[in-house]
Amino acid sequence: MFVSFKGNLIGIGKWQWKNLLIFTLVSTVVVVIGRTEGLDHITVDNLPVTVIGAALGIFVSFRTNAGYDRWWEGRKLWGRMVNASRHFSTQATTYLGGDGASERAQALVYRQIAYVHALRCVLRDQDPWGDKDFLHFSSRGERAALEGQSSITHALLQRHQDELTALANEGALDELRLQSFDRTVQELLAIQGGCERIKNTPFPGGYGYVASRLVWLYSAMLPICIMEEMGWLTIPTTVVVCTGFSLIGEVGRVLEDPFTMNWPALPLSALSRTIQVNLQQRLGETEVPPMLRPDERGVLM
Repeated sequence: MFVSFKGNLIGIGKWQWKNLLIFTLVSTVVVVIGRTEGLDHITVDNLPVTVIGAALGIFVSFRTNAGYDRWWEGRKLWGRMVNASRHFSTQATTYLGGDGASERAQALVYRQIAYVHALRCVLRDQDPWGDKDFLHFSSRGERAALEGQSSITHALLQRHQDELTALANEGALDELRLQSFDRTVQELLAIQGGCERIKNTPFPGGYGYVASRLVWLYSAMLPICIMEEMGWLTIPTTVVVCTGFSLIGEVGRVLEDPFTMNWPALPLSALSRTIQVNLQQRLGETEVPPMLRPDERGVLM
C-alpha cells in the first residue's frame, strides 16, 4: 500500500507503455492520413465524441469504484482481525491467569499469532510452510497435525476450540467465559470467510477487456474531431486523454484483489506484525521485532 506516493511520469510510462504505444500509433495514423489526403479540413461535429467520452469515463470508472469497494472491505476485515486477535489474547491472559495456566495462555496466544501469519500467506498465495513467522509460532506437533488439511487456517481455529473446550471440561474455564471465547473464534472465522470471498470471487474479466478495447477505439475517433483545430497537437492530446481513461481502468484492476503483493494491495505483512507484537507484549515479552515501516518508495507491505 502506498503510504506516500513517490512515483513519476517515467514510472507511469513504463507501467502503461503498451497503451501509450497503441494510442500514439493510432492517433498518428489518423492524423497522417487526414493531412496527406486533405481530409483534415473536414468539419466533424464534436457532440457525438463528447457524449461517447463522457459515457466511456463512467464505464471505466465503474471498475475502479468496484475495485476500491473490494479493497476497502478487505481493509475493514483486517481491522476486525486486529481487534479480534487483541481481544483473544486479553481473554487468554485474563481468564487463564496464574502460574499453572500461564503456559496454556501462551499456547493459545502463540497459535493465534501463527493463525494470522498463516492467513496472510494463504490470501497472498504463498506457502505458509515456508514462512518463518508461521513456523516460529506453531509447534512441531501442531504443524504435524495440520499436514494434509485443505484449510490450515480453519484447522487452527478448530484446535483453538478443542483446547478451550478441554479447559472448560477440566474446570479451568466456566461456561460464560467459554461462550465469550466461542464468540471471538466465531468472529475470526467470519473474518476469514469474508477475506476468502473477496479472494475467490474475481472481477468479471470480460468487463476489463471491453473497457480497454473501447478506449483503443476512442483513440481513433478523437483525432478525427479535433484534427482540424489542433493539427499535429492532436497526437499528444489524444495520448493524454486516452491514457487518462486507461489509468482509471488499471487502478481498478490492481485494486480488485487487495491481497496480492502489488504496490497498492493491503499491507498484510505490517498488519500481521502489528498483531504479533501486540500479542507478545500481552504475554509480558519484551524482545519483540520492530513494526514494519514504508520503504524508500513509500510502499508499506
